[in-house]
Amino acid sequence: MTATIVRPALPSLIPSRRSGHLLFGIVLAAAAGLRALVMIGYTTAQLYWYDSFTYLDTALHLRPGGAFHPAGYSWFLWPFSDVRVVAGIQHLMGLGVGVMIYLLLRRWSVPGWAATLATLPVLFDPAFIRLEHAILSDLQVYFLIIAALTLLMWRVSIWSGAAAGLLLALAGLTRTAAVPLLGLALLYLLVRRAGWRPVAALALAGALPVAAYAGWYQQHNGRVALSGADGVSLWARTMTFADCARVELTPEEAKLCPNGTVVDAASEYVWAAGASLNRLPGGRFANNDLARSFATKVILAQPLEYLSEVVGDTSLAFTWTPVAHPKRMSPALSFPKGSWDLPWQFPLVQKIRSEYDGVRGMASVEPFGTILAGYRYPWFLHGTLFGVILLAGGVSAALWRRAALLPWAMSMFLLVGPIAALDFDHRYVLPAIPLACLAAAMGLHGMVTAVRAGRSRARASRPS
Repeated sequence: MTATIVRPALPSLIPSRRSGHLLFGIVLAAAAGLRALVMIGYTTAQLYWYDSFTYLDTALHLRPGGAFHPAGYSWFLWPFSDVRVVAGIQHLMGLGVGVMIYLLLRRWSVPGWAATLATLPVLFDPAFIRLEHAILSDLQVYFLIIAALTLLMWRVSIWSGAAAGLLLALAGLTRTAAVPLLGLALLYLLVRRAGWRPVAALALAGALPVAAYAGWYQQHNGRVALSGADGVSLWARTMTFADCARVELTPEEAKLCPNGTVVDAASEYVWAAGASLNRLPGGRFANNDLARSFATKVILAQPLEYLSEVVGDTSLAFTWTPVAHPKRMSPALSFPKGSWDLPWQFPLVQKIRSEYDGVRGMASVEPFGTILAGYRYPWFLHGTLFGVILLAGGVSAALWRRAALLPWAMSMFLLVGPIAALDFDHRYVLPAIPLACLAAAMGLHGMVTAVRAGRSRARASRPS
């Protein structure tokens, strides 16, 4: 039997005091103004070596993505020839994420002030706005995930299931860490007893694009996969604890054991010229399968050490003072001021410059650069308060509003997944934050509602 899921009617979308949207309307206007200031405050979009240039190169040639990156974000870039236009569209997408979170929370009867509060990090944190202004895939990942959640938790149907499945598949083809979210969405529908049709629609709409991409990747690279660096990443993860004396390795695998090269983070082993993998003929990516075989054996032989590394690096997300990890990567706590040239010595950079408009070093524009540099936002949202939000969301969702476990579980997957596969990076934490805020707002509202209902029942049961 198909369960009927009833939700309260959607409140009016016109900001007013009565509907409770006025506060959010003011907040959204302020967030839009901040993004407009960013657009005029910098000469072009932010480009990073080497991620931005591989995304752009893949978009030019429409082939499966490079070693680390599937082609999902490059598909988005393909219609545009100016990176400044891309930045403008991405700022609109960032605002859209805030709108979707707000509307979904109101759909679940969360008060306007609480729903607005849940949108503040994604609307005002410089780290999120800098992602929007950069040629990086991160924004697209959490935009697609929030869009899928909005459809799936708004009203369950065949069409919402299919659309959510497609959006989550696209998120997975943008960043492979998002692929397991399809399984969480399916589990959500099964637990909610949504019926077999929405479940089948989500499964098919999610699986077909992923399978098609894997087949396309095989045509170009000779193996079924979504990217070509999964083994390299996992090998780097093991370099901080691998003890080859405890692992049965083939002679070829033994060549990948730690060789005395020391860096300050697991991810740095991918690029360390002296690391064992990078000394093999063909280089790191040509030996991806061998690296995966080595890493799998190490993890199976040393599961506690592996778990300890993952837990320890995950804890870096909750520190009061942000930790630079790796040390060359500083957390994006404010807007930059100055000028930043591109690494012109690389042929790929020169190639992209000739084929895309706006590809040049970025510089701040005065007086807007000084204004943005003076902008401050509570940096501890990346640390201790984020941990409190995650804890409150998980506990309140489990006890009082089970539906909130879906965004909470997705948040945890996005937080821990990249660390388990490679390493901690503050940038990789960001997609987990809006989902954690969404889950906490839903769960805590469920708690307040349950407490009030209990008090009402207690008063009603008292003798008059």
